[in-house]
Amino acid sequence: MKARHDLAVIGAGPAGMAAATLAAELGIDTLVLDEQETPGGQIYRSVEQPSLADLAPLGPDYRRGIELALAFRRSSAELAGGAVVWQIRPDRTINLTRAGDGMEVGADHVLIATGAMERPFPIPGWTLPGVMTAGAAQTLMKSAGLVAEDGVVLAGCGPLLFQLASQYLQAGVRPGAIVETTPRGNYWRAASGLPMAWASEGYLKKGLALLRAIKASGVPFHRRAQNLRVLGETRADALEFESGGKTRWIETPLLLLHQGVVPNANLAMATGITHNWDPVQLCWRPETGHWGGTNREGIAVAGDGAGIGGAVAAEHGGRLAALEIARRLGRITAEERDERATVERAALRRHLRARPFLDSLYRPPDALRRPADDTTLACRCEEVTAGEIRRQAELGLTDLNALKSQSRCGMGPCQGRLCALTAVELLAETHRVDPADIGPLRIRPPARPVDLTAIMAFDDGTIPPEAALPKETAAPGAKA
Repeated sequence: MKARHDLAVIGAGPAGMAAATLAAELGIDTLVLDEQETPGGQIYRSVEQPSLADLAPLGPDYRRGIELALAFRRSSAELAGGAVVWQIRPDRTINLTRAGDGMEVGADHVLIATGAMERPFPIPGWTLPGVMTAGAAQTLMKSAGLVAEDGVVLAGCGPLLFQLASQYLQAGVRPGAIVETTPRGNYWRAASGLPMAWASEGYLKKGLALLRAIKASGVPFHRRAQNLRVLGETRADALEFESGGKTRWIETPLLLLHQGVVPNANLAMATGITHNWDPVQLCWRPETGHWGGTNREGIAVAGDGAGIGGAVAAEHGGRLAALEIARRLGRITAEERDERATVERAALRRHLRARPFLDSLYRPPDALRRPADDTTLACRCEEVTAGEIRRQAELGLTDLNALKSQSRCGMGPCQGRLCALTAVELLAETHRVDPADIGPLRIRPPARPVDLTAIMAFDDGTIPPEAALPKETAAPGAKA
């Protein structure tokens, strides 16, 4: 494999696969780097070799990933699976580890397509064994064919919560209960977006069908739940919450939490890309131009990593970024780019019509983003409580990076992925300012935990010959 490529795409989810496939079609030497050995990302994980013999529980949307992966495999784009990218230098040299070896590869253009991650859900007891995220449970279903036993409880808000409940029902598992946290006021705020959502690409109809199936199954459904708390000493035994003016609790061996997704932004932040606070999606998102370009020359961001829009919208965003990169590389003219982009932008607009409705309806309650119980852990890695963050704010800290120095919040292996959003909201709440006034956590390379031996491989500024990236073996039936 060459030491430098025209384009390096980081992430083989829907945005990355779509961008790489189109780029290769346009004659661009394209390399795709992904932590998984096969393409698909989180949403289409293990799509080439599903663990479930019957794909019915995963639904028709998962099958779309099969077509996307097949087109990607048939293209000339090259996949380096098992690659953990931990730095992108200003000259677009990419540092990564693969099979324990430190490697580097250069590119004239880089497209970051790292997708989304689940929003933190900090409630008392959320770190106990027996508590997982709904996304993690879905990943186990896709990658290993594992499903929970009867009695699992799903709690929170967002489409994924109901999708997973439906998938479990189709797999023969009956959830013990669904505890929804969507406040009543969200329905009124979302009403104005209902007409556009209804006219979108069937998202609302799919959602209503899921809810009807769940209701028909007889799974207990608790609405407008508040003050969630996991009960248990050494592991989760039950979920306690308030609903309908009463305190309730449900015994469960497994609790799955979810309150939406946010851009997986750490790599983009570590690269120096400007990020702004999104008051609608309540997260940091990169500042991108019309084609995904950023303030870093030759580096673009596409897909849910640039703002949550969903898997299909991510495809179109990836192709739009690829078209501009092709124009910059001289493969197509600006006129050709714009002509091809017309279809992609129209499709992107259609798939984003439902976002105002979904963002308003499933906006997580303030109390579940900013834990009122001061003993609740906000930073799991370093065991920093919400109370400690408030105490630091009351002492005058107004900056996440100063908080990190004083409390170690954000200094653990996850590097702020599971605490930075909670911490910025707690600081903002204490100082009565907007999170934008606090600013994001300053992420420095390495953007992912990396073995020191991998860094030492570059002590003379060169890459060891034995660490060159091998050619990825194509999937059976794919065109070489």
